[in-house]
Amino acid sequence: MSKTTSKEPIKEPWSAPIDFPSNLPISLKAQEITDAIAKHQLVIVAGETGSGKTTQLPKICLAMGYGQRGQIAHTQPRRIAARTVADRIASELNTQLGEGVGYQVRFTDKSSADTRIKLMTDGVLLAEFQHDRRLSKYDVIIIDEAHERSLNIDFLLGLLKSLCKKRPELKIIITSATIDLAKFAEHFSIKGVPAPIIEVSGRTFPVETLYWPPQDENHALPDIIVQTCEKVIRGEAKGEFNARGDILV
Repeated sequence: MSKTTSKEPIKEPWSAPIDFPSNLPISLKAQEITDAIAKHQLVIVAGETGSGKTTQLPKICLAMGYGQRGQIAHTQPRRIAARTVADRIASELNTQLGEGVGYQVRFTDKSSADTRIKLMTDGVLLAEFQHDRRLSKYDVIIIDEAHERSLNIDFLLGLLKSLCKKRPELKIIITSATIDLAKFAEHFSIKGVPAPIIEVSGRTFPVETLYWPPQDENHALPDIIVQTCEKVIRGEAKGEFNARGDILV
């Protein structure tokens, strides 16, 4: 069990069931990740897109008993991602958004004293360093999408490295889809031992590439996109294209 310097009251153990969807590749690694977190202060999870790392990692920490003495902080590069991920995790845990699972972005804080898992932007967590250099309200910190390497993420990685020595009980998880694993592991080495790396495969789906003749230069890009989508919907695409799903532009 984690021990932090937070003065927040200790919450009751999470009593609701925590399930890990069998169709997500990370679910097959749940026990391995649990063991790594229990044994090491910092763990690197390299998960490809679609692996389920973003939604399932905080749930793994919650299942381990974290989120009682402090919150589980989970950062996202963008505000929309913080909100949508929080909503998804809350749904999977059958809790109201803002209660067991909450989020905080600029100008909006939808969390409470009951919040166990708190989604936030990198900037929000970085701002908290200004008044709490130990981030004492958290017992787990998950830095997601580290490969984006924004200034906020780079600052956080540097600050968390020094925080490891000040708070040896703090658990830190760095996740990414595409990073130089060896460099990250070496950067976060503790007593000369590189941080452990757990790789999780992603889910892939068949993609068909179709080409249309060049458009009139007088047409603006949004118009071209609309025309292309209309052709797809009308079934004018060649080959075995299946237009029953959504269209991602």
